[in-house]
Amino acid sequence: MNAVQHINDLAAFVTASPSSYHAAAEVAARLRAEGFRQQVEIDKWTECDAGYVIRDGAIIAWRLPRSAANPVGFRIVGAHTDSPGFKLKPQPSAYAFGFAQAAMEVYGGPLLNSWLDREFGLAGRVTLRSGETTLVRTAPWLRIPQLAPHLDRSVNESLHLDKQSHLKPIYAMGGADVLAALAATLEVSRDDIDGFDLFAAVSETPAVIGVAKEFLASARLDNLSSVHAGLTAMLAAKPGDQVQVLACFDHEEIGSDSRSGAAGPFLEDVLRRLAASLGWTGDAFHQAIAASFMISADAGHSIHPNYPGLHDPDHQPVLNAGPLLKVNANQRYTTEGPGTARWLRICRAAGVPTQSFVSNNSVPCGSTIGPLSATRLGIESIDVGVPLLSMHSARELCGVQDATWFTQALTQHFQG
Repeated sequence: MNAVQHINDLAAFVTASPSSYHAAAEVAARLRAEGFRQQVEIDKWTECDAGYVIRDGAIIAWRLPRSAANPVGFRIVGAHTDSPGFKLKPQPSAYAFGFAQAAMEVYGGPLLNSWLDREFGLAGRVTLRSGETTLVRTAPWLRIPQLAPHLDRSVNESLHLDKQSHLKPIYAMGGADVLAALAATLEVSRDDIDGFDLFAAVSETPAVIGVAKEFLASARLDNLSSVHAGLTAMLAAKPGDQVQVLACFDHEEIGSDSRSGAAGPFLEDVLRRLAASLGWTGDAFHQAIAASFMISADAGHSIHPNYPGLHDPDHQPVLNAGPLLKVNANQRYTTEGPGTARWLRICRAAGVPTQSFVSNNSVPCGSTIGPLSATRLGIESIDVGVPLLSMHSARELCGVQDATWFTQALTQHFQG
């Protein structure tokens, strides 16, 4: 698909994925449409050349190689399905001065001010008394109103948002119960809802903007831009000489320490089961791991034209100049020399430009699933991603062409 079709498809993917659980479901739906079969963890896995497995808000998919008589490597793209924002608390409704407000906990490290005066709904999963778990998304019920400057003359100089006091969205007047309203959308009673994992979900749809239509403004580009690129690349690739794996983890924004996060056992569990199905046991599995390579795909930073001093003066990536190869001497990113050379070969073969990102030494560096997966499994890996502006905002910005190039590079990686 061309760049216009690709960016429209990314926008549709983001719209269909207001939570990590929805993202995993959307990935699964697209895989099924192309003949991939779901495997269930509690069942004995059947022979499956192209399949996937879901664990909560994470999904791992694979395609087996043309020949696997001897151990071959796993060719992996890793990404994450979650984004920073807010999660509904167990006692979700609060009341003050006639307003009904949702009690929400900060999830990860969102840019808090970007959520002010922005309409959003709730999205995630609900578990009913029957034991059934279902995905839900609501209309834009909620808004965090900002204090007017007439009441705080310093607001444009030093905005301070207390996470407990200032970030309760309003959703109604009077005694309306947000959980009862949610139950009504499911056509069940409030008492039928036994558990829920519900997150704030921006209702504004993605938009291609700019004089030359060069930019995509959208929620959750960190990191659905990478999930979409990895998925689209896997579907575009043909079976190769290694096992192709797409691993989309949850909970990266809060450290990945969970059963569906990159620090957990999910990827290793799947790789071991795939190896066993191919007859690679004992030392053969370790041979396959040693022959493997992983691309940790996560959005990175474009230089900000209004704050250039916060970027490294010798590494100034911009939008629409190619995906980033992210490097950090302290292993916040996993990229090293051999991986760099491999990425450059991939990009040359795909006809894709690339840029390097290195943090300013005086500015703390973020991290990704890359170091966690490399530490857990010992697989050689690199960190890459599309450059963004407004990362961790409720609405981020990427380059249209970067998204297309990134998918082309990942396709080349899968194809080998």
